[in-house]
Amino acid sequence: MSENAQTVWITGGSSGIGAALARDWAARGANIILSGRDRERLEAVAADCGECLILPFDVRDDAALADATAQAIAWKGGVDVAVANAGISQRSQALKTDMQVYRDIIEIDLTAQIAFTQSLIGHMAAHGSGSLLFISSIAGKVGVPMRTAYSAAKFGLAGYADALRAELSQKGVSVHVIYPGSIATDVARNALTSDGTKRGRSDRVIDEGIQPADAAKTMIDAVTKGEREIIVAEGMELGMGEMRRTPDALFDQVAEMVAKGYIEKMEAAG
Repeated sequence: MSENAQTVWITGGSSGIGAALARDWAARGANIILSGRDRERLEAVAADCGECLILPFDVRDDAALADATAQAIAWKGGVDVAVANAGISQRSQALKTDMQVYRDIIEIDLTAQIAFTQSLIGHMAAHGSGSLLFISSIAGKVGVPMRTAYSAAKFGLAGYADALRAELSQKGVSVHVIYPGSIATDVARNALTSDGTKRGRSDRVIDEGIQPADAAKTMIDAVTKGEREIIVAEGMELGMGEMRRTPDALFDQVAEMVAKGYIEKMEAAG
């Protein structure tokens, strides 16, 4: 489909990167589906996005996800781009962090994003087209202190996406993993502390980070070019991400395994 005909579904669309992606894609002519928990905030973003469908739900609610997926597909006859963006960060030492914080962050940042994707891959594969975007983090490339749960979830999200990319490589569905560094959002303010409460204050490096609109443009431009691993960062964070960048040749090698029947051989072997 042409870019102007695309339908783009974004989770975590009420603020930050999600809202910026929605506004940029809408300006390029896409139809936007926005999801998050707060309808009022979603409506504020939707006001900037032209034709827009609002589907508020908690990403941890499987029944609500199933209902939202049916509505999203029915709205324009399909979803062309799905952005797994919903998430929450962390600011606490592992030595001081309640286990429930790990469970909550991994459920929101990893398990729920996998569920969102799983709800759509059958639809996209059947149509032989589509793009899946996963918002990881530089902390999903390099383990960052005070973010052990967050890094675990974001590393896991990238691993799922990379394996999924290979599986879908013969189905016409592209998979892109985005690794933002410091973007000027509320991510640090909303981060969970050791007991699961919100931190309530930001970091200077976040406040002085890349503006969400600039980050969104970089991300969408890179996806349009077909880049599979997209690092959006500056300075030391960019350097850290580039040191851990996965070579395109490795992605191609794994995709070639699939093209040569790896999945069929594994399934036949039981």
